Amino acid sequence: MTSHSELDNQQKIAISMDCWFITGATASGKSQVSIELARRLPAEIVSLDSMAIYRGMDIGTAKASPSMQAEIPHHMIDIVEPTDLYSVMQFRDEAISTIMDIRSRHKQVIFVGGSALYLKALLRGIFDGPPADPEFREQIERELQDVSVGELHKRLAQVDPISAQKLHPNDKRRIIRALEVYRTTGQPISHLQNEFETAHSPEDCKVFTLRHPRSVLHQRIQDRVDWMFDNGFVTEVENLLQQYGELGKTASQAVGYREVIEHVQGKNELSETRDLVLYRTRQFARHQETWFRGLAECRMLDLPENIPPAELTPWVIEHVLEQTSSR
Repeated sequence: MTSHSELDNQQKIAISMDCWFITGATASGKSQVSIELARRLPAEIVSLDSMAIYRGMDIGTAKASPSMQAEIPHHMIDIVEPTDLYSVMQFRDEAISTIMDIRSRHKQVIFVGGSALYLKALLRGIFDGPPADPEFREQIERELQDVSVGELHKRLAQVDPISAQKLHPNDKRRIIRALEVYRTTGQPISHLQNEFETAHSPEDCKVFTLRHPRSVLHQRIQDRVDWMFDNGFVTEVENLLQQYGELGKTASQAVGYREVIEHVQGKNELSETRDLVLYRTRQFARHQETWFRGLAECRMLDLPENIPPAELTPWVIEHVLEQTSSR
Protein backbone atom coordinates (compact mmCIF):
# COMPACT_ATOMS: atom_id res chain seq x y z
CA MET A 1 0.00 0.00 0.00
CA THR A 2 1.28 3.48 -0.87
CA SER A 3 2.65 5.44 2.07
CA HIS A 4 1.27 8.92 2.76
CA SER A 5 4.86 10.22 2.53
CA GLU A 6 4.90 9.23 -1.15
CA LEU A 7 1.85 11.34 -1.96
CA ASP A 8 1.92 14.96 -3.08
CA ASN A 9 -0.37 17.65 -1.72
CA GLN A 10 -3.05 17.28 -4.39
CA GLN A 11 -3.19 13.51 -3.95
CA LYS A 12 -3.68 13.93 -0.20
CA ILE A 13 -6.49 16.43 -0.84
CA ALA A 14 -8.17 13.98 -3.22
CA ILE A 15 -8.02 11.24 -0.58
CA SER A 16 -9.61 13.53 2.02
CA MET A 17 -12.29 14.91 -0.28
CA ASP A 18 -13.98 11.53 -0.58
CA CYS A 19 -14.51 11.23 3.18
CA TRP A 20 -17.59 12.25 5.14
CA PHE A 21 -17.32 15.17 7.58
CA ILE A 22 -19.78 15.92 10.38
CA THR A 23 -18.83 19.27 11.89
CA GLY A 24 -20.37 22.04 13.93
CA ALA A 25 -19.90 24.02 17.11
CA THR A 26 -19.30 22.30 20.43
CA ALA A 27 -22.39 20.54 21.86
CA SER A 28 -24.19 20.54 18.50
CA GLY A 29 -24.78 16.76 18.52
CA LYS A 30 -22.04 15.62 16.11
CA SER A 31 -21.04 12.42 17.91
CA GLN A 32 -24.42 10.71 17.92
CA VAL A 33 -25.02 11.66 14.29
CA SER A 34 -21.67 10.19 13.27
CA ILE A 35 -22.40 6.93 15.09
CA GLU A 36 -25.70 6.47 13.29
CA LEU A 37 -24.16 7.42 9.92
CA ALA A 38 -21.34 4.94 10.52
CA ARG A 39 -23.87 2.18 11.18
CA ARG A 40 -25.62 2.84 7.90
CA LEU A 41 -22.67 3.22 5.52
CA PRO A 42 -20.80 1.26 7.16
CA ALA A 43 -17.84 3.39 8.21
CA GLU A 44 -15.23 4.03 10.88
CA ILE A 45 -14.86 7.37 12.66
CA VAL A 46 -11.84 9.67 12.76
CA SER A 47 -11.75 12.45 15.34
CA LEU A 48 -11.53 16.00 14.00
CA ASP A 49 -10.89 17.45 17.45
CA SER A 50 -7.57 19.06 18.29
CA MET A 51 -7.98 18.25 22.02
CA ALA A 52 -9.31 14.67 21.83
CA ILE A 53 -5.84 13.62 20.67
CA TYR A 54 -4.62 14.00 24.27
CA ARG A 55 -4.69 11.05 26.67
CA GLY A 56 -6.57 11.62 29.89
CA MET A 57 -8.51 14.64 28.61
CA ASP A 58 -11.82 12.83 28.38
CA ILE A 59 -14.65 14.66 30.12
CA GLY A 60 -13.73 18.14 28.94
CA THR A 61 -13.43 17.00 25.32
CA ALA A 62 -16.61 14.89 25.37
CA LYS A 63 -14.87 11.87 23.86
CA ALA A 64 -17.03 9.09 22.55
CA SER A 65 -17.99 6.69 25.33
CA PRO A 66 -16.27 3.29 25.60
CA SER A 67 -19.49 1.62 24.40
CA MET A 68 -19.58 3.84 21.31
CA GLN A 69 -15.92 3.11 20.56
CA ALA A 70 -16.54 -0.61 21.06
CA GLU A 71 -19.33 -0.60 18.49
CA ILE A 72 -17.73 1.71 15.90
CA PRO A 73 -13.91 1.96 15.68
CA HIS A 74 -12.69 5.50 16.48
CA HIS A 75 -9.30 6.85 15.42
CA MET A 76 -7.05 9.83 16.26
CA ILE A 77 -8.14 9.77 19.92
CA ASP A 78 -5.69 9.41 22.84
CA ILE A 79 -2.63 9.42 20.57
CA VAL A 80 -0.30 11.81 22.45
CA GLU A 81 0.43 12.87 26.01
CA PRO A 82 -1.08 16.18 27.19
CA THR A 83 2.43 17.50 27.71
CA ASP A 84 3.23 17.15 24.00
CA LEU A 85 2.91 19.69 21.21
CA TYR A 86 1.04 18.48 18.16
CA SER A 87 0.92 20.33 14.85
CA VAL A 88 -1.67 20.56 12.11
CA MET A 89 0.90 18.98 9.79
CA GLN A 90 1.22 15.97 12.10
CA PHE A 91 -2.55 15.63 12.24
CA ARG A 92 -2.93 15.74 8.50
CA ASP A 93 -0.23 13.14 7.86
CA GLU A 94 -1.63 10.74 10.48
CA ALA A 95 -5.16 11.33 9.21
CA ILE A 96 -4.18 10.43 5.64
CA SER A 97 -2.55 7.21 6.88
CA THR A 98 -5.68 6.44 8.89
CA ILE A 99 -7.96 7.00 5.89
CA MET A 100 -5.87 4.62 3.79
CA ASP A 101 -5.92 2.02 6.58
CA ILE A 102 -9.71 2.19 6.99
CA ARG A 103 -10.29 1.92 3.25
CA SER A 104 -8.07 -1.16 3.12
CA ARG A 105 -10.85 -2.80 5.19
CA HIS A 106 -13.45 -1.64 2.64
CA LYS A 107 -15.05 0.80 5.07
CA GLN A 108 -15.95 4.44 4.51
CA VAL A 109 -14.46 7.24 6.63
CA ILE A 110 -16.33 9.79 8.73
CA PHE A 111 -14.46 12.68 10.33
CA VAL A 112 -16.33 14.14 13.28
CA GLY A 113 -15.37 17.18 15.34
CA GLY A 114 -15.24 20.93 15.48
CA SER A 115 -11.60 21.83 14.74
CA ALA A 116 -12.03 23.95 11.62
CA LEU A 117 -8.28 24.36 11.08
CA TYR A 118 -7.89 20.57 10.87
CA LEU A 119 -10.82 20.45 8.45
CA LYS A 120 -9.30 23.13 6.24
CA ALA A 121 -5.94 21.31 6.23
CA LEU A 122 -7.58 18.13 4.95
CA LEU A 123 -9.66 19.83 2.27
CA ARG A 124 -7.15 22.39 1.00
CA GLY A 125 -3.76 21.13 2.12
CA ILE A 126 -0.99 22.79 4.11
CA PHE A 127 1.85 25.01 3.02
CA ASP A 128 4.94 23.41 4.48
CA GLY A 129 7.50 25.64 2.85
CA PRO A 130 11.27 25.27 2.81
CA PRO A 131 13.06 23.79 5.84
CA ALA A 132 14.27 26.09 8.60
CA ASP A 133 17.56 27.91 8.04
CA PRO A 134 19.40 27.78 11.40
CA GLU A 135 22.10 30.19 10.25
CA PHE A 136 19.53 32.81 9.19
CA ARG A 137 17.62 32.43 12.45
CA GLU A 138 20.77 32.85 14.51
CA GLN A 139 21.54 35.99 12.54
CA ILE A 140 18.09 37.39 13.26
CA GLU A 141 18.38 36.59 16.97
CA ARG A 142 21.67 38.51 17.09
CA GLU A 143 20.03 41.47 15.37
CA LEU A 144 17.21 41.42 17.90
CA GLN A 145 19.71 42.28 20.61
CA ASP A 146 19.90 45.74 19.03
CA VAL A 147 16.56 46.21 17.25
CA SER A 148 12.94 45.47 18.12
CA VAL A 149 10.61 42.90 16.58
CA GLY A 150 8.74 45.90 15.20
CA GLU A 151 11.76 46.67 13.01
CA LEU A 152 11.60 43.14 11.61
CA HIS A 153 7.92 43.71 10.89
CA LYS A 154 8.79 46.85 8.91
CA ARG A 155 11.37 44.85 6.95
CA LEU A 156 8.74 42.22 6.18
CA ALA A 157 6.34 44.93 4.97
CA GLN A 158 8.87 45.88 2.29
CA VAL A 159 9.10 42.38 0.78
CA ASP A 160 5.72 40.89 1.70
CA PRO A 161 3.18 43.60 2.57
CA ILE A 162 0.27 41.10 2.58
CA SER A 163 1.86 38.96 5.31
CA ALA A 164 2.93 42.05 7.24
CA GLN A 165 -0.67 43.27 7.27
CA LYS A 166 -1.91 39.93 8.62
CA LEU A 167 0.73 39.53 11.34
CA HIS A 168 0.86 41.44 14.60
CA PRO A 169 4.05 43.55 14.82
CA ASN A 170 5.09 41.54 17.90
CA ASP A 171 4.51 38.10 16.36
CA LYS A 172 8.22 37.30 16.35
CA ARG A 173 8.00 33.64 15.34
CA ARG A 174 5.80 34.14 12.28
CA ILE A 175 7.62 37.30 11.17
CA ILE A 176 10.95 35.46 11.22
CA ARG A 177 9.42 32.54 9.31
CA ALA A 178 8.01 34.87 6.64
CA LEU A 179 11.40 36.56 6.21
CA GLU A 180 13.09 33.15 6.12
CA VAL A 181 10.78 31.88 3.35
CA TYR A 182 11.37 35.02 1.28
CA ARG A 183 15.14 34.70 1.71
CA THR A 184 15.10 31.02 0.75
CA THR A 185 12.63 31.07 -2.16
CA GLY A 186 12.70 34.67 -3.36
CA GLN A 187 8.90 34.72 -3.11
CA PRO A 188 6.59 36.12 -0.42
CA ILE A 189 5.09 33.45 1.80
CA SER A 190 1.67 35.03 1.19
CA HIS A 191 2.02 34.27 -2.52
CA LEU A 192 3.06 30.67 -1.88
CA GLN A 193 0.16 30.15 0.54
CA ASN A 194 -2.46 31.22 -2.00
CA GLU A 195 -2.56 27.69 -3.41
CA PHE A 196 -4.01 26.54 -0.11
CA GLU A 197 -6.83 29.10 -0.07
CA THR A 198 -8.64 27.64 -3.08
CA ALA A 199 -12.10 26.49 -2.02
CA HIS A 200 -13.99 23.53 -3.42
CA SER A 201 -17.67 23.39 -4.28
CA PRO A 202 -19.83 21.90 -1.51
CA GLU A 203 -21.18 19.44 -4.09
CA ASP A 204 -17.66 18.07 -4.62
CA CYS A 205 -17.30 16.95 -1.02
CA LYS A 206 -19.42 15.69 1.88
CA VAL A 207 -18.95 18.27 4.61
CA PHE A 208 -22.01 18.87 6.78
CA THR A 209 -22.12 21.48 9.54
CA LEU A 210 -24.82 21.17 12.20
CA ARG A 211 -26.18 24.59 13.09
CA HIS A 212 -28.70 25.20 15.88
CA PRO A 213 -30.52 28.45 16.59
CA ARG A 214 -28.38 30.46 19.00
CA SER A 215 -30.72 30.04 21.98
CA VAL A 216 -30.85 26.27 21.47
CA LEU A 217 -27.07 25.96 21.17
CA HIS A 218 -26.60 28.04 24.32
CA GLN A 219 -28.87 25.67 26.26
CA ARG A 220 -27.06 22.63 24.85
CA ILE A 221 -23.76 24.14 25.97
CA GLN A 222 -25.22 24.82 29.42
CA ASP A 223 -26.30 21.19 29.64
CA ARG A 224 -22.86 20.02 28.48
CA VAL A 225 -21.01 22.14 31.05
CA ASP A 226 -23.33 21.03 33.85
CA TRP A 227 -22.76 17.39 32.87
CA MET A 228 -18.97 17.86 32.84
CA PHE A 229 -18.83 19.29 36.35
CA ASP A 230 -21.37 16.80 37.67
CA ASN A 231 -19.37 13.88 36.30
CA GLY A 232 -15.92 14.56 37.69
CA PHE A 233 -14.34 17.22 35.46
CA VAL A 234 -12.45 18.83 38.34
CA THR A 235 -11.16 15.46 39.50
CA GLU A 236 -10.00 14.66 35.97
CA VAL A 237 -7.95 17.87 35.86
CA GLU A 238 -6.53 17.23 39.34
CA ASN A 239 -5.44 13.76 38.25
CA LEU A 240 -3.80 15.13 35.10
CA LEU A 241 -1.85 17.72 37.10
CA GLN A 242 -0.82 15.10 39.64
CA GLN A 243 0.39 12.77 36.89
CA TYR A 244 2.13 15.30 34.63
CA GLY A 245 2.92 18.25 36.90
CA GLU A 246 1.67 20.63 34.25
CA LEU A 247 0.09 20.25 30.83
CA GLY A 248 1.67 21.33 27.58
CA LYS A 249 1.07 24.76 26.07
CA THR A 250 -1.74 23.59 23.79
CA ALA A 251 -3.54 21.24 26.17
CA SER A 252 -3.47 23.69 29.07
CA GLN A 253 -5.18 26.37 26.97
CA ALA A 254 -8.12 24.17 25.97
CA VAL A 255 -11.44 25.78 26.86
CA GLY A 256 -12.60 24.34 30.17
CA TYR A 257 -9.24 22.93 31.16
CA ARG A 258 -7.62 26.33 31.44
CA GLU A 259 -10.33 27.56 33.80
CA VAL A 260 -10.35 24.41 35.95
CA ILE A 261 -6.54 24.44 36.20
CA GLU A 262 -6.81 27.96 37.59
CA HIS A 263 -9.46 26.77 40.06
CA VAL A 264 -7.26 23.87 41.21
CA GLN A 265 -4.44 26.37 41.68
CA GLY A 266 -6.70 28.38 43.98
CA LYS A 267 -7.39 31.34 41.70
CA ASN A 268 -11.19 31.01 41.44
CA GLU A 269 -14.04 29.49 43.41
CA LEU A 270 -15.85 26.53 41.85
CA SER A 271 -19.04 28.49 41.09
CA GLU A 272 -17.03 31.22 39.34
CA THR A 273 -15.11 28.56 37.43
CA ARG A 274 -18.31 26.97 36.15
CA ASP A 275 -19.56 30.36 34.99
CA LEU A 276 -16.24 31.05 33.22
CA VAL A 277 -16.27 27.69 31.46
CA LEU A 278 -19.83 28.33 30.29
CA TYR A 279 -19.03 31.85 29.06
CA ARG A 280 -15.84 30.87 27.26
CA THR A 281 -17.41 27.76 25.72
CA ARG A 282 -20.13 29.93 24.22
CA GLN A 283 -17.45 32.32 22.94
CA PHE A 284 -15.60 29.37 21.44
CA ALA A 285 -18.77 28.14 19.75
CA ARG A 286 -19.25 31.53 18.10
CA HIS A 287 -15.63 31.39 16.91
CA GLN A 288 -16.20 27.91 15.46
CA GLU A 289 -19.33 29.04 13.61
CA THR A 290 -17.40 31.95 12.09
CA TRP A 291 -14.74 29.53 10.85
CA PHE A 292 -17.31 27.19 9.30
CA ARG A 293 -19.13 30.05 7.57
CA GLY A 294 -15.78 30.98 6.01
CA LEU A 295 -15.25 27.51 4.52
CA ALA A 296 -17.19 27.27 1.26
CA GLU A 297 -17.01 23.47 1.39
CA CYS A 298 -19.39 23.33 4.37
CA ARG A 299 -23.06 22.61 3.77
CA MET A 300 -24.99 24.17 6.62
CA LEU A 301 -27.71 22.01 8.12
CA ASP A 302 -29.97 24.46 9.95
CA LEU A 303 -31.68 22.35 12.59
CA PRO A 304 -35.33 22.99 13.48
CA GLU A 305 -35.65 24.96 16.71
CA ASN A 306 -38.26 22.77 18.38
CA ILE A 307 -37.12 19.34 17.22
CA PRO A 308 -37.24 16.78 20.09
CA PRO A 309 -33.78 15.48 21.03
CA ALA A 310 -34.73 11.92 20.05
CA GLU A 311 -35.56 13.08 16.53
CA LEU A 312 -32.44 15.19 15.96
CA THR A 313 -30.14 12.43 14.71
CA PRO A 314 -32.70 10.83 12.34
CA TRP A 315 -33.47 14.30 10.91
CA VAL A 316 -29.80 15.01 10.24
CA ILE A 317 -29.13 11.57 8.74
CA GLU A 318 -32.11 11.90 6.40
CA HIS A 319 -30.89 15.28 5.11
CA VAL A 320 -27.25 14.18 4.83
CA LEU A 321 -28.08 11.08 2.81
CA GLU A 322 -30.62 12.96 0.71
CA GLN A 323 -28.06 15.60 -0.28
CA THR A 324 -25.47 12.99 -1.28
CA SER A 325 -27.73 10.43 -2.97
CA SER A 326 -27.06 11.88 -6.43
CA ARG A 327 -23.26 11.65 -6.12
